Amino acid sequence: MTIKRNQSHGSKHSRHSKAHDCAFCTIIPPHMTDHIIKHGDDEMRSWTMETMRLTEQFRGIRGIMGNMPSLAVSTGQKRRTVYDARQDVTLPGRLVRGEGGQASQDIAVNEAYDGAGATYDLYSQVYQRNSVDDRGLRIDSTVHYDVRYDNAFWNGNQMVYGDGDGRLFNRFTIAIDVIGHELTHGVVQFEAGLLYQSESGALNESFADVFGSLVKQRTLNQTAEQADWLIGAGLLAPGINGQALRSLKAPGTAYDDPMLGKDPQPALYANRYRGRQDNGGVHINSGIPNHAFYLAAIAIGGFAWEKAGRIWYIALRDVLRSRSTFSAAAGATIRVAGDLYGQNSAEQSAVRDAWRAVGVT
Repeated sequence: MTIKRNQSHGSKHSRHSKAHDCAFCTIIPPHMTDHIIKHGDDEMRSWTMETMRLTEQFRGIRGIMGNMPSLAVSTGQKRRTVYDARQDVTLPGRLVRGEGGQASQDIAVNEAYDGAGATYDLYSQVYQRNSVDDRGLRIDSTVHYDVRYDNAFWNGNQMVYGDGDGRLFNRFTIAIDVIGHELTHGVVQFEAGLLYQSESGALNESFADVFGSLVKQRTLNQTAEQADWLIGAGLLAPGINGQALRSLKAPGTAYDDPMLGKDPQPALYANRYRGRQDNGGVHINSGIPNHAFYLAAIAIGGFAWEKAGRIWYIALRDVLRSRSTFSAAAGATIRVAGDLYGQNSAEQSAVRDAWRAVGVT
């Protein structure tokens, strides 16, 4: 099925505005870094503090440049470029691989290149989207950022990956769903521009998790039933008690470790985090819409990117706005499911039942 923009859903705010969204997003949530600082040894605290310092420095730069046009290049075609920071913090670094170039002997370079390609292909081949910005944005990535940098991020223009410290985290290119997650923050940036605060911010994180998982599932050719529904499997270092950073299938069960803490994500709206930390719980409460997508995808069956993913993508592209709530997301996805597959169809019923199951409707 070819996806076309449904103009009846109303005109978007400027599709390429970045004023309201998460123009700088990291994969490691603040509640995890806070726990490491409180409970880790001196070496762990040192790595984490340095990671936080650089992260805040980037966030400050993005705050100043947030309304400026993107410096990234739109090419109109698939084009990936990978750079090596060589443990420095100057971006983008030394060019090491371009589109169509030979594979590197550096596994991180190849993982960044392949992950960017898999994400591009999902959006292009399934949803007819022309790269992150839908205008053919070149996907730039930098690997080996800083020394033992424990994070990966989309900075509004490109991807950046640390190597991890080896005791808490492995290299951040190791998980293709992390790559898909971070690049999807770019898609959100150029579409709904979901404000990175409270429920709209949790939706921002959730859409990134959903499509990050779909990138992995499509790469592995897995059905919804076969998929692990984990974000960041393989990222936690040996000895850490956990499977991944998050679980769409079972929020709150991804990890439980003395150094990292316990996964705080709820699956039910009644159990949502109501505090002010983490921008109102954007990394915590994202477990609720994550679980709704999982339930809908399982009920629909087959490959989750084909129907469930299509519903979520069109809702993001055509319906949601910068301050959309969970209730608005539920209404949007139910509406889109009906538009695509028919009113009271099995697909629409699956989406409606999923949002009801997590307590949003």
